[in-house]
Amino acid sequence: MKGALLVAGTHSDAGKSVVTAGLCRWLHRRGVSVAPFKAQNMALNSVVARGGFEIGRAQAMQAAAAGVEAEVAMNPILIKPSGERHSQVVVMGRPYADVGARGYQELKDELRPIVATALAGLRARYDVVICEGAGSPAEINLRAADLTNMGLARAAGLPVLLVGDIDRGGVFASLLGTLAALAVADQRHIAGFVVNKFRGDHAILAPGLEQITGLTGRPVLGVLPFAEDLGIDAEDSLAVEMARADVPAAGGTLDVAVVRLRWMSNFTDLDALAREPGVRVRFTRSPVDVARADLVVLPGTKATVEDLARLRDGGLDVALAARAAAGDPILGLCGGYQLLGERIDDDVESGAGRVAGLGLLPVTTRFSADKVLRTVRGHSALLGSDVGGYEIRHGHPAAHGGTPLITDAQGAPEGCAVGATLGTSWHGLLEHDAARRALLRWVAARRRIDFTPALVDFGAERERQLDRLGDLVEEHLDTDRLRALIENGVPTDLPDLLLERAPC
Repeated sequence: MKGALLVAGTHSDAGKSVVTAGLCRWLHRRGVSVAPFKAQNMALNSVVARGGFEIGRAQAMQAAAAGVEAEVAMNPILIKPSGERHSQVVVMGRPYADVGARGYQELKDELRPIVATALAGLRARYDVVICEGAGSPAEINLRAADLTNMGLARAAGLPVLLVGDIDRGGVFASLLGTLAALAVADQRHIAGFVVNKFRGDHAILAPGLEQITGLTGRPVLGVLPFAEDLGIDAEDSLAVEMARADVPAAGGTLDVAVVRLRWMSNFTDLDALAREPGVRVRFTRSPVDVARADLVVLPGTKATVEDLARLRDGGLDVALAARAAAGDPILGLCGGYQLLGERIDDDVESGAGRVAGLGLLPVTTRFSADKVLRTVRGHSALLGSDVGGYEIRHGHPAAHGGTPLITDAQGAPEGCAVGATLGTSWHGLLEHDAARRALLRWVAARRRIDFTPALVDFGAERERQLDRLGDLVEEHLDTDRLRALIENGVPTDLPDLLLERAPC
């Protein structure tokens, strides 16, 4: 098999990332050399790929589904919002520009050949590339400069699979409306539909599937059921609205409150905790939740100073200070660690200059234009465990007191601990089974709770979830037609859906 396919969605969070991962796992299990690709990703969840380059977390997950190592070509452009109208643009894994929405549109002509080169390189090295779109292809105000939806499909000659989320309602209108909003030349690349997150009686749905095919001349290539508790890395904060399901436990329970920051990044750091039996993970802005939880986590943020001001506006600074004084566990991760410190000097991210932190750790943070991007390993004496992870940051925290939380592989101190307040710049720490269990035991001891961590193998659990995605594709999609689309490219017999429209 040789070829490529683009998975688009009727809107954000329709299921593009999950369907792309499922297709990658399905092909990988059939011995096909396959890679994921997302030309332009807007997300605050990212990882460090091979060579020290930053890419979206969803593409790293899709690479794992494909059985290959994540690399920067899989996500050549990453947009990281750092304010209401401001974003950092990461190109080929490195910071490229800081722009507003209009400024980014002006960059697209110089970014287009970078996208084309990255995709061409993947297609030369892999048999199949499964591409993922962004947002909706029917964002007609952005179509002229589009890099990742129909602009990519037409430039690279890709057939497009359009995914609609039936759980939100209006799926047929979404599928039909998306197709109808496209120019005729774009419509001709939409080769079929997938209905996602269905729960109910297929007999009731069937007439709608027949009608949408009749109205558009395009087949529905399958209906994916609503899959509970997939535990797959989310791409953006829309997924935080979904409750983290409690997993039954035999050894007691722990309540973890994650402070929901406005510009929260890498909240997937908490996914491993959420998979632990007996551990309940909640995202919250409530001072009451902060006061009563067994562990409070301050996650990463792409707008440290702005989120600090929001914490104070909501009274969370007082709740955190009271918690620290009582000796109840707090963990700050990357930006959350910086928030816990005494001072932040930031002329880079916010331009605010010197700002007082929460003052719960003897740490000062200086922001630099240079971005730290690296994988790391070390040992935590406090936890009694080897640890590892990765760093993605402009902030440079320096502790002048307390105890180092970690000693890295080169013998240098990392992070800070004072009483039950801990902080580190390392993401991915909790994905390491021994470190996660050690932290949970430490929290239970501090809170005088009878809790015994289960022997969860997070890596194996993630593989099982990726296999579930592959199973869903095999069991519920028309894989023969999918294979034909990948191999044969854009069908030549798709009808145009004509509406009265202004001349282009």
